Amino acid sequence: MKRGRKTNEGNSSCFGETTEKDSKRHKITKDEKTIVMQSPDWANLLQDIILQVFQYLPLLDRAHASQVCRSWNQVFHMPDLWRCFEFELNQPATSYLRATHPELIKQIIKRHSNHLQYVSFKVVDSSKESAEAACDILSQLVNCSLKTLGLISTARPSFMDLPKSHFISALTVVFVNSKSLSSLKIDDTPVDDPSLKVLVANNSDTLKLLKMSSCPHVSPAGILCVADQCHGLRELALNYHLLSDELLLALSSEKHVRLEHLRIDVVSENPGQTQFHTIQKSSWDAFIKHSPKVNLVMYFFLYEEEFDPFFRYEIPVTHLYFGRSVSKDVLGRVGMTCPRLVELVVCANGLRPLDEELIRIAERCKYLSAVGLGECEVSCSAFVEFVKMCGGRLSQLSIMEEVLIPDQKYSLEQIHWEVSKHLGRVWFPDMMPTW
Repeated sequence: MKRGRKTNEGNSSCFGETTEKDSKRHKITKDEKTIVMQSPDWANLLQDIILQVFQYLPLLDRAHASQVCRSWNQVFHMPDLWRCFEFELNQPATSYLRATHPELIKQIIKRHSNHLQYVSFKVVDSSKESAEAACDILSQLVNCSLKTLGLISTARPSFMDLPKSHFISALTVVFVNSKSLSSLKIDDTPVDDPSLKVLVANNSDTLKLLKMSSCPHVSPAGILCVADQCHGLRELALNYHLLSDELLLALSSEKHVRLEHLRIDVVSENPGQTQFHTIQKSSWDAFIKHSPKVNLVMYFFLYEEEFDPFFRYEIPVTHLYFGRSVSKDVLGRVGMTCPRLVELVVCANGLRPLDEELIRIAERCKYLSAVGLGECEVSCSAFVEFVKMCGGRLSQLSIMEEVLIPDQKYSLEQIHWEVSKHLGRVWFPDMMPTW
């Protein structure tokens, strides 16, 4: 009996402990369920947090989110949200990409045009209608005070298809009303000299960056007017036909700040039909004396017979890109005339090895730190010697495997180890995808 009672007592005590544990477990589970089932109070999120989230949303998603509650709608109309904005424009019939909805554009212009400061227009198709839509929006920005304006056409010709008078009329609305433009990107547009005078008359004290490559209606006198009046200009991008001795001297005047970045596109569409002038060495010397740390970037898209005016004497170029085939002779002159060279990219050369030219560049271009070679030929021995001479300063070395020609000293398998040893890091040549 006692044993039975003990057993019952033991069972009851164990049973009681189990019941107590189970009850605690149920409570915890209940509490957990309560926590899980409680929905977050999104309406009471700090507006600063909502604002940061909205800034990463596409416009259409941002508009949908603004309908969630009153607090989110208030954030949608905060001026800070509209200081930086990109209009994406395309025609549904010609593009699958999402465009800024016309009704939203009307709402933005009506309620937020005076808040816009950093604006870009991205035309993602080549339709004339999309470019016209961008001009229509520009012409309505009469109450804005833009600091940055970018006209970006990802598929040419777009803006160049418009009547020049229509484009200029819309652009000058911004030039006249902003009066505080600091950055302007108008590549591949029909901007002209008179419109640049309007720009200078209203924004000469604030303009710091101007990118206007492929603007055929601008003359050297037009860009010279900008350089003469905009003494705070720090970055400039233009085609070679706008570059002149007078422009370099204007950028070198005591009134002008030191230029930080000058990009020059040297482009020829048809071989033999473009005449390229020569810039005097004294003009380059004055320019580099005034702005000794300037990055001078030159993109060459020429045919081989058109390189004659270039690299005949020392030029302060720092970044050099050859987009078409370039001869051994020209690359040899690069080694002799570009002591400030930091980056060299050669897309194509031909079937003659560039051994001597690379060695000469390594000897004379003491600041060279980035090299890219495409459809060229270099013997493995010469390439190893080039890397050995440049040493660890070559932070970027992009060489297609097809460029390297095995010789008696090095095979393709051996060159990986030898180059890695001189670079001080693991290096492999780039390989062409097989798909």
